Amino acid sequence: MIMPHAGIMVLLDKVLSYDQQSMVVKTTVRNDGLFGNEQTIPAWLGIEYMAQTVAAHGGMMCYLAGKPINVGFLVGTRRYNCNIATFKVGTILTISVERVMGDQGLCVFFCQVVGEGIDISAKLNVYLPGEKNHAIN
Repeated sequence: MIMPHAGIMVLLDKVLSYDQQSMVVKTTVRNDGLFGNEQTIPAWLGIEYMAQTVAAHGGMMCYLAGKPINVGFLVGTRRYNCNIATFKVGTILTISVERVMGDQGLCVFFCQVVGEGIDISAKLNVYLPGEKNHAIN
């Protein structure tokens, strides 16, 4: 497990790729009733998909460095651009995150969620405690 999430709170299905600065994951929109109904969930959940991908990236970097996986904190979201009001259950999404600034705990990631007819982007400000100690050399 590369994230400090458990059970139905884990919204991501599969890591497709990663490197020191970025990660790409895939997931299918679920109808577990946690956030929506049997047909749709609100598009603001895109922020959670992005945040979990950032968390997975941080967790992977900790894992590769042989360090314990830390909890991170979403500090803020900037420029959330979204072309939909809801996600349809069953839609396959690709979520990508790329660190664009920061390397000492406070970081900014440019994030995208794409799928059939879906184009969402934002910058997430995150705090990753102890992150400077987990960099891979």
